[in-house]
Amino acid sequence: MRVLVTGASGNVGKYVVMELLKRDQRVLAAGTDTDRLKQMLGERVEVVKFDFLDASTFETALTDVDRIFLMRPPHLGKPEDLYPFILAAKEKNIALMSFLSLMGVENNTIPPHHKIEKAIEKAGIPYTHIRPGFFMQNVSGIHAEEIKQLDEIWIPAGRSKTSFIDAEDIGTVIATVLADASMHKNTAYTITGPEALDYDEVAQILSKVTGRRIRYKNPSFLKYRSHYIKVRKLDKGYVNVTLALYLMTRLGTAKAVTDTFFKLTGKQPKTFENFVTDHKTCFIK
Repeated sequence: MRVLVTGASGNVGKYVVMELLKRDQRVLAAGTDTDRLKQMLGERVEVVKFDFLDASTFETALTDVDRIFLMRPPHLGKPEDLYPFILAAKEKNIALMSFLSLMGVENNTIPPHHKIEKAIEKAGIPYTHIRPGFFMQNVSGIHAEEIKQLDEIWIPAGRSKTSFIDAEDIGTVIATVLADASMHKNTAYTITGPEALDYDEVAQILSKVTGRRIRYKNPSFLKYRSHYIKVRKLDKGYVNVTLALYLMTRLGTAKAVTDTFFKLTGKQPKTFENFVTDHKTCFIK
């Protein structure tokens, strides 16, 4: 039997695939662009065309599959978009569905992840919800533009602290869980890096590694929304979801640090400074 990995070309999905292969698991990588998947992942990975919004792609994706990594694509803001696939998976003999959720979402009904978790549980599929802290890759990805061009961090998190985690570490945890499904049925794990930082501290680390003075802009929610929609031309739905996450951060829900990564893997998670050093080219003008 195979492990179906949705979002296999994404920040987390590609690491889930690589880690599963290290554990000698059969992997079926799913996505809308199969040519890109084949180019990225190589011959060891089987590839299938899959789209959450196209039910005709579900049956092939679920054939000979007993475990699933489920990731909500960022452009799908409505949790209902994933419900048809969850119900389709319910009809199969799925040993475990590992859903990439969100830290603190068990106590917050605003992000779509909350309803998706509940939908999986209601369907009766054995599950493991993975609730990570803030992706380090968000700083090196979506927010790197302002760091490179303006020497500024454009994140409306106030003075709150955030427990960052590397997407590679998230992939390691998910692969660990999926490779030993019987040990992790109907569980939820909150995973973080080893420290919580405010964005002034993030700016200090970026300044140290890049050799430039990086400042934390700390925009208001309105300025942030306007900038990312009007200047960066990002989708409104996506920007609104990020606003909800930063509101949670301001309320203190993103500051907890756990040792769950070590307990599950026996390894220490990457620090933010290690990550910036490894990905320094993302921040160079």
